[in-house]
Amino acid sequence: MCRHEGPRWGCGRCAPSSMLLLIQLLSAAPFGLLGEETRQVSLEVIPDCRDPSPNLLHIRAVGSNSTLHYVWSSMGPPAVLLVATNTPHSTLTVNWSRLLSPEPDGGLTVLPKNSIQFSSALVFTRLFEFDSANTSEASAKPPGKPYPPYSLAEFSWNNITDSLDLATLSATFRGRPIQDPAGAFANGSLAFRVQAFTRSSRPAQAPRLLHSADTCQLEVALFGAYPRGNRSLFGLEVATLGQAPDCPSVQEQRSIDDEYAPAVFKLDQLLWGSLPSGFMQWRPVAFAQRQRGRESSLPCQASPLRPTLAYLLPQSPIVRAFFGPQTDFCAFNLTFGAPTGPGYWDEYYLSWSMLLGVGTPPVDALSPLILGIMAVALGAPGLMLLAGGIFLLLWHKQCSQYQPIN
Repeated sequence: MCRHEGPRWGCGRCAPSSMLLLIQLLSAAPFGLLGEETRQVSLEVIPDCRDPSPNLLHIRAVGSNSTLHYVWSSMGPPAVLLVATNTPHSTLTVNWSRLLSPEPDGGLTVLPKNSIQFSSALVFTRLFEFDSANTSEASAKPPGKPYPPYSLAEFSWNNITDSLDLATLSATFRGRPIQDPAGAFANGSLAFRVQAFTRSSRPAQAPRLLHSADTCQLEVALFGAYPRGNRSLFGLEVATLGQAPDCPSVQEQRSIDDEYAPAVFKLDQLLWGSLPSGFMQWRPVAFAQRQRGRESSLPCQASPLRPTLAYLLPQSPIVRAFFGPQTDFCAFNLTFGAPTGPGYWDEYYLSWSMLLGVGTPPVDALSPLILGIMAVALGAPGLMLLAGGIFLLLWHKQCSQYQPIN
């Protein structure tokens, strides 16, 4: 068993330092399990002692008396575990022999077990494609003729170590189908870019979701893949653990402010149980250009969550390893674009972003631009009345001081 301050590997010898990348950003953490203003964040690529090819990325965000663990993997379909504990000393243990076996139950463990306050998972199972060339209604379901979906469990993924970016606390899983007889992905790929944060802020690019130290961002990008239709729309199937007998709830928030995502006044979020718990948050918009301007924005439609059985979905080894033979799953589909307007066919590019976290989801306050506009709109009439009143007072005073010439 390896001896290490962070995760522990289930193998006989310690992995070489070249296979383990660690970055730590130290900062104060004044609050409790939820709502930490800042966290100490580390990113680690956890290698198998015998085979470095399996991708396992561990993000550990430590607060004053809590720890968040995000475990991302492309073994099977891309998936993430989210585990929140009430101690800053919780660790992740990996037993590779068990994790890579046909029955990986117990291959991933967060210790001490009694410190776990919340845990769940997301699995990205299939990439859908629809031919919308003969569909005129944007609300049609499905939005065109469906092609056979791409199972993300049958993709080949890059070595995550090569993409780890220490400056931005990010890493990218990039893959393409193992079997691609039509050559659709000969010059294309599907990418999952993961990023952690140490404090609250916004990204530079739209949709500029407000993140906090309790969140992790995922950006999904499809680029260069040759579509099977002239006006193909793409979609993504997402599965999560159910809470029998119900699925997690989905809420929609509205705002008058669209400064950060032009022409988008909504914010959708999936909640596991009542607050505070885990959440997934996104704006219902995607982009068909890398610049992500208003002219390239696409609608993002989410289907209602539906209960489904585990055997009907591509299986994730890390979900099975942590939760065991879980049978209660819920799934929903995200569809990007509409038959009319901009689309993937413009530049063979599509991107969509979401946040994953614990606690109360970040809430957008009115931006300084909107507050300034409101101040001017509401203040101008008052200033005009005030100026008018002063003018009348001065004019009346001058008239009252008039003395007739005798």
